Amino acid sequence: MSRVIVIIGPPGAGKGTQARLLSEKYGYPQISTGDILREMAQAETTLGQEIRATLASGKLVSDEILAEVIRTRTARPDCKNGYILDGFPRTINQAHQLEELAERQEKEVLLVRAMVHQEVLFKRLTGRYTCPKCGEIYNVYFRPSKVEGICDQDGEPLKQRSDDNPESVLRRFEEYKTATAPLIEYYGQSGRLIEIDGEGKVEEIFEKLCSLIEGVISR
Repeated sequence: MSRVIVIIGPPGAGKGTQARLLSEKYGYPQISTGDILREMAQAETTLGQEIRATLASGKLVSDEILAEVIRTRTARPDCKNGYILDGFPRTINQAHQLEELAERQEKEVLLVRAMVHQEVLFKRLTGRYTCPKCGEIYNVYFRPSKVEGICDQDGEPLKQRSDDNPESVLRRFEEYKTATAPLIEYYGQSGRLIEIDGEGKVEEIFEKLCSLIEGVISR
């Protein structure tokens, strides 16, 4: 049976990085609801404006919008053998929606939970800046640019995401804890939960993650 690998974790836990590596290893497309929503937020439409305002406030987009995004994206041919979800589901209601979708697609859902201390996450997010031209990511605490606020690669001014301000970050932490705690119990009871320490070197985390995934698949 083909699989849906879901990666959850608090904001800044490295979900996107591990999802990308898993995509490269297994050949599954990586589907980031955050990336899709940010792209949609650029559109000058009523929906785009609604999503833009929601993201800027640090609140979560409605289940209905997210479910439609997932249904539309996973209907593409590249998802036939499986896919990796980064950012969905975040609530029990969304988990039930995904279970129904996966059943229709004849796929099994496996949940990966990345765990990182909140103090580390806060610095990862509030200190994160990105070059809008080349996409290079910097962090004022862990990986600062040589010249403050300027990309080392092309000299472009660095930008910070609208929801990476301290107030939005703390709100996102609280919403994550409230919404996703039931998910952990839901998937844990069915033996489809993998928990991984998200602190440390990316390569070491990924190696442990692959070993745990293979262990579940081979049962």
